[in-house]
Amino acid sequence: MALNLTQKLVQAHLAEGDLTPGGDIALTIDQTLLQDVLGGLVMLELEAMGVERVKVGLAAQYIDHNLVQNDHLNADEHMFLRSACRRFGVWYSRPGNGISHPVHMQSFGKPGQTMVGSDSHTPAAGSLGMLAFGAGGVEVALAMAGQPLNLRMPRVRGVRLTGRLPDWVSAKDVILTLLARHGVEGGFGRIIEYHGPGLEHLTAMDRHVIANMGAEMGATTSVFPSDAVTKAFLEGVGRGADWIPLAADEGATYDETEDLDLSALVPMIAKPSSPGNVVPVSEVAGTEIYQSYVGSSANPGFRDFAMAAAIVKGRQAHDRVSFDINPSTRVVLETLIRDGQLSDLIHAGARVHQAGCNGCIGMGQAPASGRNSLRTVPRNFPGRSGTREDSVFLCSPETAAASALTGVITDPRTLDMPYPRIESPRMVAANAAMLVAPLPEDEARAVALEKSENITTLPELGRLGPSIRVPVMLKTGDDVSTDDIMPAGARVMPYWSNIPKTSEFTFEPIDDTYPKRVRQGGRERAGHAIVGGSNYGQGSSRENAALAPRYLGLETVLAKSFARIHWQNLINFGVLPLTFADPSDHDRLEIGDVIEIADVAGALSAGPEIVARLGSGGEIRLRHDLSPRQIEVLLEGGVINWVRARLAA
Repeated sequence: MALNLTQKLVQAHLAEGDLTPGGDIALTIDQTLLQDVLGGLVMLELEAMGVERVKVGLAAQYIDHNLVQNDHLNADEHMFLRSACRRFGVWYSRPGNGISHPVHMQSFGKPGQTMVGSDSHTPAAGSLGMLAFGAGGVEVALAMAGQPLNLRMPRVRGVRLTGRLPDWVSAKDVILTLLARHGVEGGFGRIIEYHGPGLEHLTAMDRHVIANMGAEMGATTSVFPSDAVTKAFLEGVGRGADWIPLAADEGATYDETEDLDLSALVPMIAKPSSPGNVVPVSEVAGTEIYQSYVGSSANPGFRDFAMAAAIVKGRQAHDRVSFDINPSTRVVLETLIRDGQLSDLIHAGARVHQAGCNGCIGMGQAPASGRNSLRTVPRNFPGRSGTREDSVFLCSPETAAASALTGVITDPRTLDMPYPRIESPRMVAANAAMLVAPLPEDEARAVALEKSENITTLPELGRLGPSIRVPVMLKTGDDVSTDDIMPAGARVMPYWSNIPKTSEFTFEPIDDTYPKRVRQGGRERAGHAIVGGSNYGQGSSRENAALAPRYLGLETVLAKSFARIHWQNLINFGVLPLTFADPSDHDRLEIGDVIEIADVAGALSAGPEIVARLGSGGEIRLRHDLSPRQIEVLLEGGVINWVRARLAA
């Protein structure tokens, strides 16, 4: 039987299950990736589980989010993570070395391997022919402890690429075009596999851009073949020996098919405040802007910065525009310095920031309130930039640079200049000292974790009771993101490993009274419910968006639909996610209504449908999509309790 590449990668790592879409599978994991804001929780989870040393082939921890050191908090977190890496056997990428995804691609990415990461953009590694999944931190902790990754076998959507990108159109316009077609839920339950003759004209970093933002469509992950382009990239970073060819079998089929002619694409832009709100740049051209920002994991390649430099060389950014350059990695920054592009950017008025995530996650470079900001980042959810009343557009480096010059949104095809041809240079060799290798196991056992007062042990979470009878304490609309549930930014992120403190900010952008109204903060379950709309929990994989509400007493979330990673995170921390059998029942429920589910264990095991009684009389029909394993985890009060019970047994 001819298999597509996704099926071949899954089959090679199957620990349980088969290739039937929708069936439960378990995959062995070769690599794990951590970034700092969730890495702290992961290390605390390893400690709570009693793990002595990671049991995965390669584990890497990156310091790339919490880089702004306004006080001691972020620096303390860095020291804790360094000690935890030494203790548990994890590679440590030092602050300023760069964003996890491009650094990992450059240093550790291997075609044919599996990876799970505590960042929703981990699927960027699919650019090298890896099968890479974003997940909550506890899922990564389990993989680091040697457990397989459990999920449902996704459907595979084959996207056949033909043609070649026109001048002034780049990889960001490819993924924005797909977002325009499908929206932020269009990839749910699917792996997107790219194939076709158009691939030969997309570099490995072009593929990274596309795979990275597949997360914005809700896709489980994205996969590219490992071909001559992949080989050239790995040889360019000194790892040619890690290359193997990988492709779909001749005659392979897909669950869904789609065609995309690259030669027909135009510059695209996502308007505020959703990655799915996409139109051609020409449709909004002339709109005044305040900020133009180039960088992030969504446009991390040398070419992206060199293109911006070529466009602004010898010119000046508009005096109203904050032109922000956010280098993705130290290697890219050093190469831009060596070849002169950084000087061109600075002379044109650019402000250069350290290599890391920075403004993408609201850690600096926040725009003026209510003013338009053009960014090459992957997300533009409200407030994610660090400014509550922001207005963020997502675009390519070409559009961002062109608009920086004019002060208004500008279709780069209208610039009075020839299209810059950017040749891939020999990159500066990576500074090996910025990646600290794990200690030998005998030395690691003597390392103590360097905790500060802000880095606490995880709170104990009690088991789910035999029945649920809880009031609705919050009701939301559609597309609530994890940024809405647990805000990012320099004010909140330094506390992300401190759940009691983090819980004070829960749902702040939606209802800042929520933490005080529901405060529980302990092992005993007093309980409440949340009612959500469609795509509840979209965006970042941050698990504290599930853990902090659970700490405050959240028992169940009733929604029209859930984003995949947040749905799993709720289960992992003992919160019951249920969907309405009739979506219109969302409108029947209001804050203060009481939801009652008798004999939760029996109701879950009896089948996918659950009947809940309302305190005011009547009932509503709900559905769950939990596997027997997930039901077991949920009833134990979460995966940490579940692991402890298994180890004790």
